[in-house]
Amino acid sequence: MEKGKLKSRTRSQESSAAIEKLYISMRHLFSRGFYKPMGISGETLRESLLALRPEIYGSIAEEKAELSGLTYVIDRLPIGIEECRFINLTADEGYSKSHFEVIIPSKRRRNCYRIDKDQMNIEVTRGRSEIYDILTHLTFLFIESHKILNRVLINDEGKTIREWQLLEEIVLNNKKLSQSEREVTLAHVGNILGRTFKEVSATHNDFTTDENPDRFFQLIYWLGKLAINEVRENKKREITFTSLLRESIGHHVYGDIWANDIKEVLDKESLLQRPIHIISANMHSVMNSIYAPIILKKYVKKDDIALFEMLSEDKNTDFRKKVKMFAAKKGLFYIEDKSGTNINVQIIDTTKIDFDLTTYNIKNSKGEKPVLVVMDYAFGEQAYETMDELLKPYYCNNGKTHHLNIESVSIMGKAGILEGGKGDIMIPSSHIFEGTADNYPFENELNKKDLEGLGVEVFEGAMISVLGTSLQNKDVLEFFHDSTWSVIGLEMEGAHYQKAIQAASKIRGNISKDVKVRYAYYASDNPLETGSTLASGGLGTTGVRPTYIITQKILDQIF
Repeated sequence: MEKGKLKSRTRSQESSAAIEKLYISMRHLFSRGFYKPMGISGETLRESLLALRPEIYGSIAEEKAELSGLTYVIDRLPIGIEECRFINLTADEGYSKSHFEVIIPSKRRRNCYRIDKDQMNIEVTRGRSEIYDILTHLTFLFIESHKILNRVLINDEGKTIREWQLLEEIVLNNKKLSQSEREVTLAHVGNILGRTFKEVSATHNDFTTDENPDRFFQLIYWLGKLAINEVRENKKREITFTSLLRESIGHHVYGDIWANDIKEVLDKESLLQRPIHIISANMHSVMNSIYAPIILKKYVKKDDIALFEMLSEDKNTDFRKKVKMFAAKKGLFYIEDKSGTNINVQIIDTTKIDFDLTTYNIKNSKGEKPVLVVMDYAFGEQAYETMDELLKPYYCNNGKTHHLNIESVSIMGKAGILEGGKGDIMIPSSHIFEGTADNYPFENELNKKDLEGLGVEVFEGAMISVLGTSLQNKDVLEFFHDSTWSVIGLEMEGAHYQKAIQAASKIRGNISKDVKVRYAYYASDNPLETGSTLASGGLGTTGVRPTYIITQKILDQIF
């Protein structure tokens, strides 16, 4: 029994060491300015990722290709990156004003530009966490490309297997395939990847679009082709970081502009003096919770949660437009981000809302009615940058310094859960920052009792803020869950938000020491449960109920 415990603990220690090594290596390579991911300079990253074997990357350490992880990664990288030898990470350096077409990955808000057939530029404006995210995904991608190389290259002269030659002919000639020809090709690709026909067929469907029905074949070919070129012709892939990016990281360049834009609108609309409540959430739940029941009750006779579920369906664009137009007339100001943070904001002046028509009672706000500042989700360390800047005083044009009257900060987000399942709710009592001894206990205004009996499971306890969701494996997470840390879930922003709030309220005096904080998360995945990791897909409508239950409870307490 003791031996088993010791073995498990040793594996979690190895995994923690691998995460730390990855973290240090990425910072070193960033400072250096460039590296070759499959060369000597990228060796530590590759070895650490293979030693860690994160859940999100499945069978990365095996000979066969990892298909779920590939789908997850490609959704977060720009289309065409598999064809590029040179990947350049840049700051916002003016490409948006050029002829280059912006490419935005389907599951990550970042601007990318294909400079030529060999180079892809990726704009990084969300801090170090975004760099770690990109480099980890690219390392996975290049490891997978060399698996293809090892399975298709027969000898040093460059002779390849028959299946690869057939795939090459289809991709290079952009051949239009009939269903029977497609299935033949899928059989060949299955052999190349070491996967079954059923598995490659399902992945092919994931990548199929109306414009490009056989994108999967192109992806596999170019991954393998660049790996072959690297080995046979010494055409190394290279990742570089521009000077401006290296100078700007850590200096809150984008966060400062973003926060100032918000304060200018508050000043312009004479809202600076009012009690302000900051909510980090998505761009629909607060707006819908307040305005949708008022404007849509005459169209749709449903209870609130059913109404919100109906609004989330793709077909109901017209209803969503009605809510937005009504909200714009009743106190909601929308600030589209132009700073580069990719965090849009809504400001809601509650004096314009007729609370008799809502499900809320304004009695909890004595005196002046509150102003809500709803900010979209931050990304990892960006949470500290944006919250730190937002809580700073506003330096008015007349030379006066104005401290914002921040009464509460509420954080709602998605997180991985370690006890329950997708769609359950987590209420943190503290945030632990992974890889450090930093921990942030706080008094959470939300508690388990507030959210029980509403149709979802609720868990309360410590949560860990991780360096990246793609760097976690079962050994590390089981240690945090089973040991006296008793962690109930993992996310990426909590410790960073709390660090900024504590500094502003307890040390710097930028906001009141009595500021209230609320944290609540709904589970997007369970990384300890096979088939329930982030790579298994999104929440769908499962996420609607917990999202709105949390939102409504936050608004109840504010009002």
